[in-house]
Amino acid sequence: MNFVWYLLWFVVAVSLLVTVHEFGHFWVARQLGFKVLRFSVGFGRPLFKMVAGADQTEYVIAAIPLGGYVKLLDEREGPVPPQDLARSFTRRPPWQRIVVLLAGPGFNILFAIIVLWGMFWANGETEIRPLVGDVVKGSVADRAGLRSGDEIFAINGSPVAGQRDVVFGLLDAMSGQGEALLAVHGSGGEARTATLAVANSAERRRLTEPTELFKGLGFEFWEPTVPAVLGRVLPDGPAARAGLKSGDEITAIDGAPVRNFHDVIARVAGRPGETISVRYLRAGAQFDTRVSVASERVEGRLVGRIRVTTASTVKLPDSYLTHTDLTAFAALARAAGEAQSMTVLQGRLFWRMLMGQVSLKNLSGPLSIAEYAGDSAQAGVAPFLGFLVLISLSLGFLNLLPVPILDGGQIVFQLVEWLKGTPLSERTQVLGQQVGIALLVLLMGVALFNDIARQLN
Repeated sequence: MNFVWYLLWFVVAVSLLVTVHEFGHFWVARQLGFKVLRFSVGFGRPLFKMVAGADQTEYVIAAIPLGGYVKLLDEREGPVPPQDLARSFTRRPPWQRIVVLLAGPGFNILFAIIVLWGMFWANGETEIRPLVGDVVKGSVADRAGLRSGDEIFAINGSPVAGQRDVVFGLLDAMSGQGEALLAVHGSGGEARTATLAVANSAERRRLTEPTELFKGLGFEFWEPTVPAVLGRVLPDGPAARAGLKSGDEITAIDGAPVRNFHDVIARVAGRPGETISVRYLRAGAQFDTRVSVASERVEGRLVGRIRVTTASTVKLPDSYLTHTDLTAFAALARAAGEAQSMTVLQGRLFWRMLMGQVSLKNLSGPLSIAEYAGDSAQAGVAPFLGFLVLISLSLGFLNLLPVPILDGGQIVFQLVEWLKGTPLSERTQVLGQQVGIALLVLLMGVALFNDIARQLN
């Protein structure tokens, strides 16, 4: 995927969600009688500006699409004409200011609910049954008694509907007490329990790193068998140089039989920089060749690659899917519940991150968000809408944090003024803003570091 594609969908996503957020502030402020001076999507030099309405509000699209703002009439920023004093931000009742500040994050959450509602109403809800696939011998899952073919139906007493619920449930459990009681049905239908327990706090924190959860627990979800038939063979890659072509079926590597494409990946991944013997079928005839495996650094370790893809598209049998059609009301209730559970989990994990229980590697910066935007757009409308839902909920949550430069911090200032009857001193507010900027820069610095580290690994 090229840089321009990622940049395009990053700008689309950020501009849309910033517009939603700022429109929340703008609309509620107008309804409550505040005077709005400017509504800007983006920062920096205006690319487009229009003045409209009785208040001569400026509507701006600016050059840097990394945020936006709504500028309200405010005595702290300059002289205010006497006839407009009652509409100044500082002259409005504290509860009204709080409502305006809440409106931005609120509209982000509302946007997520509306998008989810439309998706659930149009398509219903499809879940992938959480069936256990391979279990690594001697792993946490193996010691707990989890077996291939088991189906998970509850974690710590909470029912799970599909694979995603299992992921969130395990992440919540491992980042908390480090213990997950799984209620499972065996392949023969018998009900039993399996307790995944990780006592070491450092190991639990490592499980919260991206892609480490199932690897560390030692099991994965069941997937249909993919034949070891080559699809695309990248030009000038190790496989192409060895004479392998699209349509070839690999039957053995270094004399050991290959059952499926997963076996090919596993055998090659463990041989970076080495030369392997590959036996394959082409048009019914058997051939042998030698392939020099390339090395690629992934998450800090060397992994073997021969630059091929599978010829098969993985399609789960209908028996492994559960689908529910939803009425408009049921879809709305499901959307609201989903937004609530995702936001609560996000808050819990963020708090645990501050407490050192969740890895800081989960923080994503603009580079990662751009990749997610581009990849989800490439995958289709539904994945991109799902991406927007997740980012919109994150934007709503983060803006409610009690950091002075964010909406949540400003709400704290208004609450204090409301309770004590007078505003905080200008010095206190300036100090709060400086602390808020420092915290935000630190947070963004960690996220950007993670982005760069992912690119270099």
